[in-house]
Amino acid sequence: MRNFAKNLGRTALVVTAMTLGLSFGAKAEQEIKIGYALATTSHYGVAANNWQEVVESGTDKRFVFRHFPSSGLGGEREVLEGLQIGTVEATIVSSGTLSNFVPEAGVFDIPFLFRDLAHARGVLDGPIGQEILGKFESANLIALAWGEQGFRHITNNRNAIEKPDDVAGLKLRTMENPIHITAFNTLGAAPTPMAWPEVIGALQQGTIDGQENPLSVITSAKLSEVQKHLTVSGHVYSPAMLLVSPDLWNSLSDEDKEVFKKGAAEAVVAMRAFVDDVEKSGVEQLKKEGMTVGELTAEQKAEFQKALAPAYEEYYKTYGKELIDGIIAAK
Repeated sequence: MRNFAKNLGRTALVVTAMTLGLSFGAKAEQEIKIGYALATTSHYGVAANNWQEVVESGTDKRFVFRHFPSSGLGGEREVLEGLQIGTVEATIVSSGTLSNFVPEAGVFDIPFLFRDLAHARGVLDGPIGQEILGKFESANLIALAWGEQGFRHITNNRNAIEKPDDVAGLKLRTMENPIHITAFNTLGAAPTPMAWPEVIGALQQGTIDGQENPLSVITSAKLSEVQKHLTVSGHVYSPAMLLVSPDLWNSLSDEDKEVFKKGAAEAVVAMRAFVDDVEKSGVEQLKKEGMTVGELTAEQKAEFQKALAPAYEEYYKTYGKELIDGIIAAK
């Protein structure tokens, strides 16, 4: 009986040790599910890979990234909601749905707000952009850095665009973004909010005439296969954002938080370098792939800005004229 009791005790110790070992093993390698809308070869994929490399290296692979590209976890709104409830750990998203979570984030989507990439990057990296990043915590999201997609341009299958009248009635896919929708309604288009995974099929079927996106998206998504006309309009600067879930963030040590922040910062550098390259090469690539390309002149952009005056009155009501004018004037 004594031997039985001793053996039982030893067995219990072994089982306990194994259980603890499994528990420690689970903690030693935590999976970070990261979801994003585009392919791994896109600027999103480049940023995600850089983020992964820094975090895995800086934590001795106690955190291991698992990628879900090409909307593998759903649309951007679904992924952000996944972060809120803790079913997804990290994401890189466009600005399309961000204003649904933090309204102030929509200010950067106002048409013709930024002069160029340097202007936009300076504002996002400066006090205004960093203050808005901090507001995401109140929406149960942890925003670590502003990423980038670049300036948005219009593609469509109906006609070339040179003046505001050319977009009248155009069935144009937009993000679920009230700022963009207001702008295109003001221009007389028929903006159609649609989640990204549905866009290619809708273009193929003729449900919509066109869409608007940065060259980084237009090229990586191979939109030249389903669109005839590209208008290099640069009507809106399109930021992106790198976020993690509060569940993950609150479980991290201060040291690990710094590693995740460093990884996000280096991901942004890589993302912006990708955008810089595409801005230089994308138009020529799309011409070779058969698209008809037109670029708005400064005078033509001024016509669009004039046509958007009523929309700006609405933006002033939402964000304040002082903030908008301050961004426009920033050096």
